[in-house]
Amino acid sequence: MASVALLPLPPEKPEQEPQPVRPIIVKKVIVQAAGHHGGAWKVAYADFVTAMMAFFLLLWLLGATTERQKRGLSEYFTPTLVKMREQTAGSNGLLGGSSITDANSYPHAAGQTGSRSLTIPRDATGGPDAATAARQEEVTAMRRRIEERLQANKRLRPLVRQVRVMETPQGIRIDLVDDADFSMFALGTTVLTPSARELMKVIATTIVDDPAKLIVRGHTDSLPWKPGLRINNWSLSSGRAEATRQELLRDGIAERRFVRIEGVADRELLIRDNPADPRNRRISILLLK
Repeated sequence: MASVALLPLPPEKPEQEPQPVRPIIVKKVIVQAAGHHGGAWKVAYADFVTAMMAFFLLLWLLGATTERQKRGLSEYFTPTLVKMREQTAGSNGLLGGSSITDANSYPHAAGQTGSRSLTIPRDATGGPDAATAARQEEVTAMRRRIEERLQANKRLRPLVRQVRVMETPQGIRIDLVDDADFSMFALGTTVLTPSARELMKVIATTIVDDPAKLIVRGHTDSLPWKPGLRINNWSLSSGRAEATRQELLRDGIAERRFVRIEGVADRELLIRDNPADPRNRRISILLLK
């Protein structure tokens, strides 16, 4: 009988715990070829190059055109220059009182001469608009009435040069201007001189029937005051505006027509190159539209 050898069984392995599932991490790397600025500089550079090209093209065109062509282009883009041709012969037709062959008389430093090239728009009715023409006629008529009244008085005749009548965006303005030989007020005061009172009477007579509202504005030069004085150019200009209003009231101007009096001291100079010029001292009477 054969014998069977029993071999020992291998020891049982302990059960292993399940390993946790590791997360999958995806790393996304973005490479910027031009740094954090990207390509924005290319757009700016392109704009710069375009602007320089346009600038040099403009210089080339200016150098390639004749003076007559430049004048024609200037008049095309600024047609209001035609209205500056005042006191010219002719009617107020398509060219506003001028002929196309008239010499240029525009008040600028270039002093251009020669015939005028003018582009007339299609379907143009011609001439300045009725409102502008009416205002210009009103200014001219008022200036003429004042001059006639002053010329009629031998004593007031020299004061014609002290009165300036002009059109402004707000209305018609009458400036009464001082100079080296004439002053509206006694020096450093709000007291009207005798000649100024007579001049104010002429102005009041001229505008008394006009229904326009009035603004009176006082101006001074820039001469300083003595130290320690309480008065200054602001109070002086305001006081002179009020003195002018009082004088106009005495000469028949209705009180309800005054809407404002102003003192602007030396902040609106007539002679900007010389703030101390006596012509900077003036009274402005504005007839509102």
